[in-house]
Amino acid sequence: MGFGEAVRTCWSKYGDFDGRAARAEFWWWVLFVALVQLLASALLGLGLALFQNSGFLQWLLVLVFMVIALACILPTIAVSVRRLHDRDLSGWWYLLAFVPFGNLVLLIWYVLPGTTGPNRFDLAA
Repeated sequence: MGFGEAVRTCWSKYGDFDGRAARAEFWWWVLFVALVQLLASALLGLGLALFQNSGFLQWLLVLVFMVIALACILPTIAVSVRRLHDRDLSGWWYLLAFVPFGNLVLLIWYVLPGTTGPNRFDLAA
């Protein structure tokens, strides 16, 4: 799975927590979100510097940035849960992100290969 296909898949499965996500799909999505957030942050910083005396435009830029950030949250959680499913783990393990060092455990699981063959999270055809 390539970059474009992974991004299209994640957008088409915007809030779909069922099924599995391969490592390529997950990591291409992470790269996409990082690039989008980096670009949005750079444009926000540039816009805030250019429009220092225009409160409305500054707030508009912040609003656009927040919409972009919020639009990426649900598909990111969904692909993360599907990645856990690929490891034959419950999606509830995603809640480790909210405890100390939980992200380290999640990172290790995201890096490891998925289970070979079918597992309990495969979608019925």
